[in-house]
Amino acid sequence: MENFFLEGTSKTPLLEFKKTEGRFLIKGRSIPENSIEFYKPLFEWLDNYSKEPQEDTILDVKLEYFNTSSSKCLVEIFRKLEHLQDNGKNVLINWYYEEDDEDMQESGEDFQEIIDIKIVMNQIEGDED
Repeated sequence: MENFFLEGTSKTPLLEFKKTEGRFLIKGRSIPENSIEFYKPLFEWLDNYSKEPQEDTILDVKLEYFNTSSSKCLVEIFRKLEHLQDNGKNVLINWYYEEDDEDMQESGEDFQEIIDIKIVMNQIEGDED
C-alpha cells in the first residue's frame, strides 16, 4: 500500500498520510469547491489502511481555516480513526492552532466532545510552522 500525498493549494490542504510510520498530516486551508469529492480518495485510502494499520496512528491537524463541509469530512476522517481505536490500536490526534485563533481552538475542542479519540490541543505561536 502506497502513502497518500496531495499537495496543498490556496483552497485545499496538504494531505500527507504515511502508512509505514502511521503518521498523518492535514495542513493548510480546507475550502474546496466540493469537500466530499476532494476527501473521497483519502476516505478510500483510510479504509484500506484500516485493514492493516500500524499499532500507533497519529494525525496532526494544522489547519488555518476550514469551511462547514470540510468539518463534516474531518469528522468522517476522525470516525475512521476511531474505528482503529475500537479495534485495539492506539490513535492520537494533535490539533494545532495559533495562540490568537480562538475559532480554531474551539473547533478542536468541539471535535473532542464528539469523537472518542484523545485530541491533544497544541497552541503555536503565529510564526511557527
